[in-house]
Amino acid sequence: MRFAFKTSPQNTTWADMLAVWRAADQIDVFESGWTFDHFYPIFSDSTGPCLEGWTTLTALAQATTRLRLGTLVTGIHYRHPAVLANMAAALDVISDGRLELGIGAGWNEEESGAYGIELGTVRERLDRFEEACQVLIGLLSQETTDFDGKFYQLKEARNEPKGPQRPHPPICIGGNGEKRTLRITARYAQHWNFVGGTAEEFAHKRSVLAAHCADIGRDPAEITLSAHQRLEPGQSNAEFMEQIAAFEEKGLDLAIIYIPTPHDPAVLEPLAEAIRDSGLLKS
Repeated sequence: MRFAFKTSPQNTTWADMLAVWRAADQIDVFESGWTFDHFYPIFSDSTGPCLEGWTTLTALAQATTRLRLGTLVTGIHYRHPAVLANMAAALDVISDGRLELGIGAGWNEEESGAYGIELGTVRERLDRFEEACQVLIGLLSQETTDFDGKFYQLKEARNEPKGPQRPHPPICIGGNGEKRTLRITARYAQHWNFVGGTAEEFAHKRSVLAAHCADIGRDPAEITLSAHQRLEPGQSNAEFMEQIAAFEEKGLDLAIIYIPTPHDPAVLEPLAEAIRDSGLLKS
């Protein structure tokens, strides 16, 4: 297995989150770091502080040298995919090819409604998301892109300079929907993130993704499988590693450890030592 961490930029300070990332950049157990893409805190008091995800990620790219980095995941309805493609290309350049492009169909009704950003029905979200995947891939890999969809229309669209990763930064799709999200993942993504649930639920979703891959003749081994692993307050590192081991048995490639607030770099080295001692770390 491989290991990463996530610091949501909510209910925290920039200084605290930056300290975690700078410390993690020096600990080779962690291959990547992740933020999220929300404007309000989620699953807590939504009136609290929340730093914008892509601005924060760009600053973290400049503050680190080794970690791969991304958002889990970018709500596709917040930004036109042509704008997002330009952002992604620029950040891939700035980070010297360390960007992971995390995207999802979007779900947060509260912040979407407050900002007047149309979210739409579940079907509309997924239709729009599938179009956005095509727009992003085109603009990140082709000299010009033409696209005539229901939601997006492009004519000889350019995006220069492109980043160093070819054909484009790895696309990570987050979501568990079996009919559409996992089918879209099979077609367009290099990385799938299981949003949450038990190891048995992860195994089931993995089998659904593999079936979608078989339908289009794709090897499912081409897709990295990750899952959020939440480090709960008061939970021992030994108990936490037992939790992760259950997912490893079901085929998890990458455990993304959700670091709780208040963010403190002191949690990292004991956690890294527990990972090393667990025998789960891929050599």
